[in-house]
Formats: sequence, C-alpha cells, structure tokens
Amino acid sequence: MTVQSVAVVSVPVSDQNRAKAFYVDKLGLELVRDDDSIPGLRWIQVTPGGGGASLTLVDWFEQMPPGSVQGLVLRSDDLDADYKTMSANGVPFDGPPEQQPWATEAVLHDPDGNMIVLQQT
Repeated sequence: MTVQSVAVVSVPVSDQNRAKAFYVDKLGLELVRDDDSIPGLRWIQVTPGGGGASLTLVDWFEQMPPGSVQGLVLRSDDLDADYKTMSANGVPFDGPPEQQPWATEAVLHDPDGNMIVLQQT
C-alpha cells in the first residue's frame, strides 16, 4: 500500500473565528495556517504540538453540517492534567476521564457539538 498517513481531517464548524479560538486557546492546538487568499474559502488549519494529522476548520461543505463529527480522537500524554487545564478553560466535557478496556478517555465537545475523545493509552 502506498498510503502512508492521514494528513488532514476536516471538522465542520459554523463560525471559523470561534472554532479557531476554541481549538487554539482552549485545546492548545497550534495554528498552522489561516489563509483566505482564495475568494469564498478560508483555510484554518490546526495541529497538535507533537505532529500527526492536522484539522481544518471548515464551513464550506454543505454535506458536512457543523457538529457532525463524532469520535475524533486526540491523544494525550497526561490526560488528567489536560482534563483539569481544559476544564478550567471552559471546555465542556461529558465527565471526568474514565478507564476503558483500550485506554483512558474523556469526551468533550467543541462549540458546534463536534464530539472529540481525549485519550491516553
């Protein structure tokens, strides 16, 4: 197989400025690109500090309504600390981290309701 990795995952949002603030300021992701050089399209790309796939915060896919992403998984090296920091920053979680058979996880939601699983293996 020649496919090597996932490069970008599109996350549908209703307000790109609000989403950018949430993913960068509250979740701590790094802003890679904020480009509106193509008329009618603004490309906002964020990524975890450790690399891996980036997220684009999109509002131009009609077939992807805001809040339709469910189960996007972000890894954490210290889930308890990240949960405490993010909770203090106003990130809405379904509850505290819980041990699952495969990993410890905490579920959060962005301002549009996209569900993100913060996971520590």
